[in-house]
Formats: sequence, C-alpha cells, structure tokens
Amino acid sequence: MPGIIVFLVIGFVLLAMSVKIIKEYERGVVLRFGRFSGVKTAGLRLIIPGVDELRRIGLREIVMDVPSQDIITRDNVSVKVNAVLYFRVIHPDKAVLQVENYLYGTSQLAQTTLRSVCGQAELDTLLSDRENLNRQLQEDLDRGTDPWGVKVRAVELKHIDLPAEMQRAMAKQAEAERERRAKVIHAQGEFEASERLRQASDVMMQSPYTLQLRYLQTLAEISTEQNSTIIFPLPLDLIKPFVDSQSSGQS
Repeated sequence: MPGIIVFLVIGFVLLAMSVKIIKEYERGVVLRFGRFSGVKTAGLRLIIPGVDELRRIGLREIVMDVPSQDIITRDNVSVKVNAVLYFRVIHPDKAVLQVENYLYGTSQLAQTTLRSVCGQAELDTLLSDRENLNRQLQEDLDRGTDPWGVKVRAVELKHIDLPAEMQRAMAKQAEAERERRAKVIHAQGEFEASERLRQASDVMMQSPYTLQLRYLQTLAEISTEQNSTIIFPLPLDLIKPFVDSQSSGQS
C-alpha cells in the first residue's frame, strides 16, 4: 500500500512536470537531449521530463531605451545622444540557438550602431534630419539582428545633449540670422516705398494741378493737427498755373 502511494506521487509529479501552458504571446523552443526538437505554439503542451527542455520566448514588441552615448560628430562636436528601440522576435528558434541572450545582444548592437551612424553625421544633420538618421539606424540594426530572428521595426533618436558653449554659439547664430532677416525686410520695404514715391512723382509731374492740390492738402492736415502758428513757404511755381490761366482768361 505505501508503495502504491509513492508510485502515485511520483507519477503525479512527473505529470505536473510534463504539462506546460504556453500563452498566446509566447512560443516554446524545445531542446531534446540538447538538440533542437521544435517550437511549441500556444496552448497546453506536453514534454518529457528530464529529456526535454522548454525555453519560452515572447513575441510581443519590446520597447528598449538605448542609454546616452558620447559621440564626436563629423565636424568634431562632442554630443550625447540616446534613442528608443522597437523590436520583436519573429523566429524563436533563432533567438535561442543563434545568440546567448538576444535582449543583451540587441542592446549592445544598438549602442554601437548609434555611435557609428551619428558619428558619421554633422551636427546640423543630427538636429535637422532625424528622419533619415532614424531610417539608417533601423536598417543597420535590422541587418545585424536578422541572424538572431529579431526584427527591428523602428529606431527614434530621443534626445541630443549639446555642450553649454555650443548652445551659446547656436543662440548667437540664431540671433544674428534674425537680425539679418530683419534688415533685409526693412531694406525691401524702403525699396518698395521709394519705388512708389517715384511713380507718384511721375504722375504729379504730368499735371501741375495735382502737385498744387497735394500741397494744399498738406496745409490742411497741418492746420488740424497743430495749434501753434506755422510759417509755410509758398513756392511761386505752385501758383504760376493759376496766374497763367487767369491772364489768358482776361486776354
């Protein structure tokens, strides 16, 4: 009787060890006597205790923060750059058989690739052309992790830390650029205003009465805005047309 109980207990323990539940987002890589036997899909699966070894590999996308890397750009500027990596395992068997730890390997490869790609670019490219850099990082990392069964979906540069002296230099450069644009706009305005004045003077020269009316309008404006006495010279050329017209009428 005690022997039967021991036998039942051993059988129950072996059965519990042989039954494995694999979740929907996992795959189980089975090694039988150390050799690859197959990949178990989601559900209730049985293995042989002591013979089979089951290693679970997650298929969900992993978001990994790549630590800040000290980088010297192509134009010899020292910066710190970090990034975010999005990847997932698409071949669980390769993730087990081709690399000891695919998470650690992907992290180290991402750091070295980040230093390599950003070190070949100039500072202006790092700041203004992140989209192309992200695409290049993704392509390089995807090629490097493909033998491990890992698919890199995207890489995003997260933050670029500039030295304090470089930040001050860029601020001065931006201020000088704004001043240059302001001067150009002011000069353009002066040019357009002078062109309009030239056109107006050409019109007035064609009709002496137009110049006289403009002169009288200026007098009216001054009289309404100023309360003090103003001595305003009256050129004889302005009243000459009136005198000529009056003389011709009397004759």
